[in-house]
Amino acid sequence: MRLVVIGGDAAGMSAASQARRHAPADRLEIVVFERSHVVSYSACGIPYWVGGLVGDRDDLVVRTPAVFRDEFAIDVRPRHEVVAVDLAAREVTAVDLDGDRPGGREIRMGFDRLVYATGASPLRPPWAVSAVGGVYGVQTLDDGCALREWLDGDPRPERAVVVGAGYIGVEMAEAMVRRGLTVTLVDHADQPMSTVDPDMGALVADALRGLGIDVRTGVTVHGLESSGGRVSAVATDGGVLPADVVVLGLGVTPNVSLAEEAGIPLGATGAIPTDLRMRVPGVEDVWAAGDCVQTTHRVTGLPAYVPLGTHANKQGRVAGINIGGGYATFPGVAGTAVTKVCDLEVGRTGLLEAEAERAGFAFVAAKVRSTSRAGYFPGSAPMTVKLIAERRSGRLLGAQVVGQSEAAKRIDALAVALWNGMTVEEMTGLDLGYAPPYAPVWDPVLIAARKAVEEMTGPG
Repeated sequence: MRLVVIGGDAAGMSAASQARRHAPADRLEIVVFERSHVVSYSACGIPYWVGGLVGDRDDLVVRTPAVFRDEFAIDVRPRHEVVAVDLAAREVTAVDLDGDRPGGREIRMGFDRLVYATGASPLRPPWAVSAVGGVYGVQTLDDGCALREWLDGDPRPERAVVVGAGYIGVEMAEAMVRRGLTVTLVDHADQPMSTVDPDMGALVADALRGLGIDVRTGVTVHGLESSGGRVSAVATDGGVLPADVVVLGLGVTPNVSLAEEAGIPLGATGAIPTDLRMRVPGVEDVWAAGDCVQTTHRVTGLPAYVPLGTHANKQGRVAGINIGGGYATFPGVAGTAVTKVCDLEVGRTGLLEAEAERAGFAFVAAKVRSTSRAGYFPGSAPMTVKLIAERRSGRLLGAQVVGQSEAAKRIDALAVALWNGMTVEEMTGLDLGYAPPYAPVWDPVLIAARKAVEEMTGPG
C-alpha cells in the first residue's frame, strides 16, 4: 500500500511520521512531495531568525529529508511540486523543479491513500506582484532566506515598511527593529492586531509606537515606487513612505486550487472540510490537514478557518494515526494564539466581541488591569486581561491578554477554562499557583473572572 503526502511541513510530515509509527515499511510505503527546499521546519520561528534572535537557519529544521529516508523509511522529495491529482485514476502528477528539462521533469505516481497538506498561500495584492527587488512575503523558510539575503546585501537597507499588522506583521516589525532599520507598520484596519478587540489593539499600538515603530492604521497601500530595479517607496492614500525593503504580512488563504481542480469539495470557509478523523467526506482514502482545512470552533460549533501551526501538527498527527491503522480524532479549535513584539506580549482565545455578536450571543465584557508579579517584586509589569462571557449562563466565550513579563502565557489557563465550558463564576475559585515572582496573590485571571461576574449581575 502506498501513501502519498502533498506538502512536507507541519501537517504533512506529522501525518507521514505517525503513519509510519503505526505501519511498518513492509506494509506501507510513504512518499512526500514538497515544493520548497526543506521539510519539517518551524515556520513560526522565521521572524526570529530574520531578526537575529535565532542564530542559524538550520536551528529551525527539525529533520532533514535524509533523516526521514534513512531512519523512518519515508521517501521525502523536496523541490517536487504536485501539479495535478486524479482521484479516479488514484494518481498524482508532480514536477521535479530542479530537473534538467524546461519546466522540470514530470513524475506520475499512483496512491492508495492520499494526504492533502498544502498549507496556505500568502495574500499578495496586485501592486505587490512585480519585478521590483526588495518586496518579500514570509511564508516559507525559502522566503526567509531570500529576505535575509536582501537585508545582508549591498547596499544594506535602512528603511523598512511592513504592510499588514497581524501576527506576522508585528513579528516582522520587531525583526526589522532588531536589525537596526527604521520601521513603518501599515494596516488598512483601524488598529494593529485585529485578532484582539479594538480596545486591546489600542494597547498594542501604543506599545509599538513606544518601540519607535511608526504605526499607520486606516491606511491603504496602492503601489510601489522603485529606482534601479529596487523598491524605493510605498505609495499609500496617506502619503508616500520611503522604503528599502517591504515585508508583506497581509494574512493567508487556504491553498486549495489543486483540490478544486481534482474535485475535492470545499467548505463554507473556502477550505477543505474533514470529519473528526481528518478524512475528506465523500472522497475515499483522502485525508486533509493543516492550513488548507476548515475545522469546528469549540465555542460556536460552526465551521472555522484558523490557520496555526499548533492545529496543523495535531491534525496531521490524527490523520497519520488513522491511516496507519490506529484511531484518533481532532476535537476542533478555540483559536488560542500568542505573539510578542519586543517586550510586549499578546494572547487571545475563543471569541472577540464582534465574533460573539455575529454568533448571536448575549454577552458581557470585563476588563481589568493588574500586574504580572507581586507589585513589590522586581520585574513586575502591567497586564490587561479581558474576558467575554455569555450573559445568562456565565460561560466563558473568549479572553485576551496584553502585557509584559509572562503575560501571554496566562492565556493558557483561560483557554483550558474555555475548552471545558467553565463559567466565570467557577473560574473565580480556580486554584492557581502563587508566589511573588510569578503572580500577585490574586492572579489577574481571577480578578478578571470576578469582574465578569459583577458585570453579569448588572442591568441588561
